[in-house]
Amino acid sequence: MKKFLALILAAMMLLSLVPAMADSPVEITILLEGNNVTDDAAVLEKLNAYLNEKIGVTIVPTWGTWGNFDQTAQNAVNSGRYEYDILFTCSWTANEYAPYAKKDAYIRLDDPDDNLLEKYGAELKAVLPELLFEGAMTEGPDGEKGIYAVPGFKDFATMNTWDVNVTLLEKYGYTLEDVEKAGFYGWNDIFATVKAGEEKDGKVFYPFIFEGAVVERYVTGTPIITGDANGLLSYYMNTEDVSTPGAYGNVIFNKYATPEFEKFARQMREYYLAGYIDPAIAIGETATDTWRNAQNTANYLISSEVSLYGYEFTTSEQRGIQVAYVMTTDAPYIDNTSVQGAMMAISSNSEHPVEAMKFLNLLNTDPYVMTLMNYGVEGIHYNLNDAGEVEFTDARSTYSPWTNGLGNVTLLPPQKGQGADFQKRFAEFYGNSKKLPIYGFTFDSKPVEIEIAQIANIKEAYALSLCTGAVDVDEKLPEFLSKLEGAGMQKVVDEANAQLKAFLGE
Repeated sequence: MKKFLALILAAMMLLSLVPAMADSPVEITILLEGNNVTDDAAVLEKLNAYLNEKIGVTIVPTWGTWGNFDQTAQNAVNSGRYEYDILFTCSWTANEYAPYAKKDAYIRLDDPDDNLLEKYGAELKAVLPELLFEGAMTEGPDGEKGIYAVPGFKDFATMNTWDVNVTLLEKYGYTLEDVEKAGFYGWNDIFATVKAGEEKDGKVFYPFIFEGAVVERYVTGTPIITGDANGLLSYYMNTEDVSTPGAYGNVIFNKYATPEFEKFARQMREYYLAGYIDPAIAIGETATDTWRNAQNTANYLISSEVSLYGYEFTTSEQRGIQVAYVMTTDAPYIDNTSVQGAMMAISSNSEHPVEAMKFLNLLNTDPYVMTLMNYGVEGIHYNLNDAGEVEFTDARSTYSPWTNGLGNVTLLPPQKGQGADFQKRFAEFYGNSKKLPIYGFTFDSKPVEIEIAQIANIKEAYALSLCTGAVDVDEKLPEFLSKLEGAGMQKVVDEANAQLKAFLGE
């Protein structure tokens, strides 16, 4: 009898554990981009306790950096592994949103048969502007258009800017107005003066540090054409009024075969030979890290940045200098690329799509979750001053995620100097953005995928070095153009223009 009672008691104890086991949180894995995070323990302790209580999940983030994200994301998606439930994606990463949605890498969130967005993202849909979901529409593997990722409510209009170290500029007697008036083609004297002054103590200083793969767009006024994953095509904006067609009208060109590109490349060559550009910018393996490290350590005079409203407050504090951003167009412009500039997709391989959608909904609607993930723990990574503004502590150096890559930035408290009404001004600023005449157009590269595959390798061998001034333009540009033509570049351009005309109804 005693043995029987003992068995009954043991069975009852086991049964009593079942509810607790059933209530165990679901673990959601996330791959993020552009971060500098080496210690997230304090954040995850608070965040996961809150998430577990609210929606029954915990998260395990992988804090991808600017340098390692692309390879990690491609490996994860292409291998078909269940490694990540949620992945950062956008219009410019290696796991580019539109092409990978078409490859069935991401779950369709508004699927008519199982609408995760309606079922578990109602609050999210109510908070984010409809414009973002409009821009997130893209073709899936069945050719039907749908929403395959949650777009971030951030700088949803592109603001290409020159990032200026005003502190260093003024040290040598120049003003921000001098930089603006001189323009890209007239910075020689400024660069020469600052370089000479900074190198008096024997150090090497490069005044012009930029993102070599894209800086040509800033100079020539050419936005990214969505779907042009290899950056082969150009559409020329009217930089005086981006809502109207430029001088060429609604026409797409071979990026490298225009007078505008040649003029840009020659100026870059001049700056490079004068010692104003770090040679590491011209090497693919070191380009991004060189650019970002120079910015982060304030070891530059002029750089490039796809900026956002109020970003000067963040970067000035982080770098310990006064930073200013000079726009290269009359207003921020809205195109598919900008709206798709930072998104989070649920992997088609995820075993927890419902829980992943619940998390994305909470992340984009709950200020506590968004603030924890972006700014860390109050009292550790930041403090709030009497005005309710965030002032970061030294611990921020070990926990500094890329804010724009995490979702709805309008939920965040203002940082020191931004003012209590910062988020209202942020929303108004982007409310005055302008749509490009070709807004909504996405180039479908499939009809010319054979040509593009050949061209991609050619571009890899020439483009970066030409865009950074590292090679002789007279020698390398004609050689480059000849090889592009031989690989079928004109066919790609013709296909893109045919698709654009069809899109515009011409």
